[in-house]
Amino acid sequence: MKIHEYQAKEILKQFGIPVPHGGVAQTPGEAREIARQIGAGKTMVKAQIHAGGRGKVGGIKDASSPEEVETAAEEMIGMRLVTAQTGPEGKKVRKVLVEEGLGIEKEFYLGVVLDRARACPVFMASGQGGMEIERIATETPGRVLMEHVDPSVGLRPFQVSRLAFGLGLNQAVMGKARSIFAGLYRAFYAKDCLLAEINPLVLTSGGELVALDAKMDFDDNALYRHGDISGMRDLFEEDPLEVEASRYNLNYIKLNGSVGCMVNGAGMGMATMDLIKLAGAEPANFLDLGGTANVETVKNAFKILLSDKNVRAILINIFGGILRCDTIAKGVIEASRDVGVDIPVIIRLEGTNVEEGRRFLDQSPLDLVVAVDLKDAAEKVMEVLERPSSRGGNG
Repeated sequence: MKIHEYQAKEILKQFGIPVPHGGVAQTPGEAREIARQIGAGKTMVKAQIHAGGRGKVGGIKDASSPEEVETAAEEMIGMRLVTAQTGPEGKKVRKVLVEEGLGIEKEFYLGVVLDRARACPVFMASGQGGMEIERIATETPGRVLMEHVDPSVGLRPFQVSRLAFGLGLNQAVMGKARSIFAGLYRAFYAKDCLLAEINPLVLTSGGELVALDAKMDFDDNALYRHGDISGMRDLFEEDPLEVEASRYNLNYIKLNGSVGCMVNGAGMGMATMDLIKLAGAEPANFLDLGGTANVETVKNAFKILLSDKNVRAILINIFGGILRCDTIAKGVIEASRDVGVDIPVIIRLEGTNVEEGRRFLDQSPLDLVVAVDLKDAAEKVMEVLERPSSRGGNG
């Protein structure tokens, strides 16, 4: 789960990390009042969307008076920002963060993420803040400092010192830097983050270190422990189909292809998407039914897939274990009949009760295409995509 910048900053404050004074506004009038309360000469107005690159497309503006802040907010609220991270459809701005402007001497990058290869968090830092860390790591990898953290002992003081000295910080701010580094890791660990990032951390002309921008992503599976964070979820920032799928406890991620995928198990889902790409098509989604699916689950999954107008065929790839093949076959038949599936459906079943499941499918009056193995499924997907589509166009 992602949250907005202003929400991430509220969390950072809980862990002793300084952030600019400010507040969030949903109307131009609220923005003007926040600016008046701040009382700073220079004030920043920042669009709040779940995407970076806002400053390049008019999503961050500076103002020198509450009236200018109101004007900037009026221009920003309601606009649709299109950045490299939003896709061509962009994201609508519904609120803005109004905060004091700072005199900046230098910018740094700080971030904690999971290193899945080493099965531990890694703390990253760079003296090139305000830029995309991926580009820095690719073009100048030596400028990204890394400290892998043993989760059983946490970020150690010597690692904090090594990062601070590696950034070339002077003695006057070294103590503040250590506190911020340690606080960021504590926030990452305590809140079950997948990412905790400050970009940039700025050294001000007054010698202070302040988190000028912040980003946090959380492990959905741990949200039951964090009711406060769950309450920060902004459904407007999420794909409508993904929101709908979450209501049915379906694991669904929308992609840009034309073949809808319905599987049981994340590994099966990844393999199915690879299969589709190797056959020459593109997957339209990742959708995991889970191990306890029933007819109602399959119906809801069909509704989600059919709501995506780019989907021209559906590939169901099930390995029967806890979820038996005859159960999924009955579910597919009933769901197809009740939902009114109007595009080709290819089904590959294997595992527990597979013969009975295939028999149900063969005897069904519905137009279901049964595949015997993965290769056969891939070939049948391409065959149906080459036919004229009721949704327009050929494959």
